Amino acid sequence: MTLALVTGGGSGIGREIAVSLRREGYDVAVTVLPGTYAPGDDGIGVFPCDAGVEEDVEALFTKLKDTYGRTPSVVVNNAGIQTWAPLLDLSSDDWDKVIATNLRGTFLNTRIGARHMVAAGRQGAIVNIGSGCNRLAFPNLVDYGASKGGIEQFTKSAACELGPMGIRVNCVAPGAIDTDRTRLETDAYAKEWAGLTPLRRVGTPEDVAEAVIFLVSDRASFITGQTLAVDGGVFSRAPWPAYG
Repeated sequence: MTLALVTGGGSGIGREIAVSLRREGYDVAVTVLPGTYAPGDDGIGVFPCDAGVEEDVEALFTKLKDTYGRTPSVVVNNAGIQTWAPLLDLSSDDWDKVIATNLRGTFLNTRIGARHMVAAGRQGAIVNIGSGCNRLAFPNLVDYGASKGGIEQFTKSAACELGPMGIRVNCVAPGAIDTDRTRLETDAYAKEWAGLTPLRRVGTPEDVAEAVIFLVSDRASFITGQTLAVDGGVFSRAPWPAYG
């Protein structure tokens, strides 16, 4: 079976992606921050790793090879963190933490993962998890927006460089998704965002997982360097006063 790695796969969207990949017949490994997650009995391997620390990621791929006898042919770069602060109040430490996890983590796992694919003579698929922040500016999310915008451009560059080696790289950009984390943003998260979304509902982690499953499958064998918005159309329309 193909081995798939999902970074930040202990909860939320990452967890659903991992479970969906397992259901599709993949061997699946997920990364979590050290000390934050206890493995279950669902057949998904759990490996402590900080996505933004190069030594951690190098050690992770060595551990995966020792455990499974091979390294992943599918990598989903989902690990991400978010801070909330206006630009003028944003601390340098928070900026560095967000960029390190979200953007540097995507770079490290892509580079190291692709090196292993090439060394093994295997084709592969990499999916980077972006955001509506790829396309639009959001208040108090300058560091998060910069990291997600960077991920989209990184996806294009990586796809161009890795395509001749048989490795496809794409991005999935979720919109308003109903998760434990987003429910903390406002008491009426789903209702508020559903009203702004042309499909009149918020998304689910399953919606995002289905897009990832498609992009790593052979059905998407001629798709690379693309960003697929899974947002119900919410970021496709302008903020028009008469729009209802």
